[in-house]
Amino acid sequence: MSVADARAAVCEVGRRLWQRGMVAANDGNISVRVGPDSFLCTPTGVSKGNLRAEDLPIVDGSGQVLGGGGLLPSSEIRMHLGVYAVDPEVHAVVHAHPMYSTVWAIKGEGLSGPMMPETVVAMPEVPLAPYATPSTDAVPDSVKPFVLSHRACLLEHHGALTWGTDLEQAYLAMERLEYTAQVTYLLRQIGGERYLPADEVARLNAIFGTGR
Repeated sequence: MSVADARAAVCEVGRRLWQRGMVAANDGNISVRVGPDSFLCTPTGVSKGNLRAEDLPIVDGSGQVLGGGGLLPSSEIRMHLGVYAVDPEVHAVVHAHPMYSTVWAIKGEGLSGPMMPETVVAMPEVPLAPYATPSTDAVPDSVKPFVLSHRACLLEHHGALTWGTDLEQAYLAMERLEYTAQVTYLLRQIGGERYLPADEVARLNAIFGTGR
């Protein structure tokens, strides 16, 4: 993906997050790897529903601004850079505050349980990263243990973080996370939380090559 294409894609994902109510005001941030040590990211203080391609800054792995728009990068860029530092296969990171996911994050409970085939295959567990003060190195430190083994985590008292091999996959992981959080919440209300049998989980993992 060229830098120009990455800029357009980040703006589009920002609009999708805002339209689905996954961010409020100027919450959330998005980044994309555009070089071996360069990352395009959303600027601070701007609604994700109103991003402009020319305003997106580019930073290196230490957070130093390399160029781009005249706006400063999000103060949460350290969290994104921490993910990239752990796994070179990650090319995009999305941070948002989806309603149901954030409810679970504030409650202090991760999401798990094979309730649907799609859950088993795509997102069998969403761990909870322990609380860390935003915009400090404690945030990436809390997330790093999950990067290689998962594609999403809840941020205690904060929101949600997803990552992927490209921006579309990172964004879709956020959608799936929020859907799982909402289904889990509603099932808890009616006392109807049920898991697929272990043999069916094993069968699904064998068919789709997951669960390893």
